Amino acid sequence: MTIRVIIVDDQAMVRAGFAALLSAQADIDVVGEAPDGRAGVEVARTAHPDVVLMDVRMPEMDGLAAAREILTGGVGAVHRPRVLMLTTFDVDDYVYEALRAGASGFLLKDAPPADLIAAVRVVAAGEALLAPSVTRRLIADFAAQRPAPRRDRAALRLNGLTPRETEVLELIARGLSNQEIAERLVLAEQTVKTHIGRVLAKLDLRDRAQAVIFAYESGLVRPGDGAA
Repeated sequence: MTIRVIIVDDQAMVRAGFAALLSAQADIDVVGEAPDGRAGVEVARTAHPDVVLMDVRMPEMDGLAAAREILTGGVGAVHRPRVLMLTTFDVDDYVYEALRAGASGFLLKDAPPADLIAAVRVVAAGEALLAPSVTRRLIADFAAQRPAPRRDRAALRLNGLTPRETEVLELIARGLSNQEIAERLVLAEQTVKTHIGRVLAKLDLRDRAQAVIFAYESGLVRPGDGAA
């Protein structure tokens, strides 16, 4: 199945370069481009992409506001694409807030071409793209600055999870893959997937990216704890 992609970036050369790279892939079709967030929202509504490559900093409407509009959708919206944020910074509060809003991850603009292609495929498949260490550090840094009321509300929501689900959530936040979680807990990988599905459903989270953020905001995992 062909992955439909739109590229939203205020630099024409970046759009052209990404479009040429992605269009050369047999399974990817670039169906639209936009020079700012506001135009990006309109293109997303008409082109019905599977994945939106969204720059963080743009005129008219920044990538965060545009991502929120696209991911929230309007009344009667039936198509909600995955959003992959593009940034030149490895730590950026805009990216953190975009992940909270439902973006499926972020990628540095200077990442190798193969990484961009792989990222589009990963996000299109419904997975979250969590760049190892960079994303976890970003989430940890900003989650540590969240006000106490938000942490308290998030912690209360943890009460709805079973002990095993809580354990799985913690390991997700520490960056372990499904296979690694299965090995750690001596479970079948399919059982881990079932637990993750229940965690996301109970906490009303979109994907693993939001699960990682929630784990930090609730205090389940704390900055500086170290890797599992």
